[in-house]
Amino acid sequence: MLELGDEAVEAQRKVGRMAAENGVDLIVAVGDTLAKQLARTAGTAGVPDIAMVGDNGTAAAYLTSILRPGDVVLVKASRGGQLGQIAQALTGQPVTGL
Repeated sequence: MLELGDEAVEAQRKVGRMAAENGVDLIVAVGDTLAKQLARTAGTAGVPDIAMVGDNGTAAAYLTSILRPGDVVLVKASRGGQLGQIAQALTGQPVTGL
């Protein structure tokens, strides 16, 4: 959501609220300011588990350690965050750009 400029903070908060409204069990927020907006709002709105991590590698390692067969993962990010690396790691693809 970096591309949204001045609207990015409220957009992150909106996603956090929507996550809670739709029964999301866990948010793993990667990064700093914008990620924290999503995580804090989601937690306040009722998402039971929130994890803040600093980078994609840490996020992928954390998710790999807790995911079970049948779990569903949504990776949401701006292109600038390169969170596609997390999806690559979780699906066994070579991780590009690390």
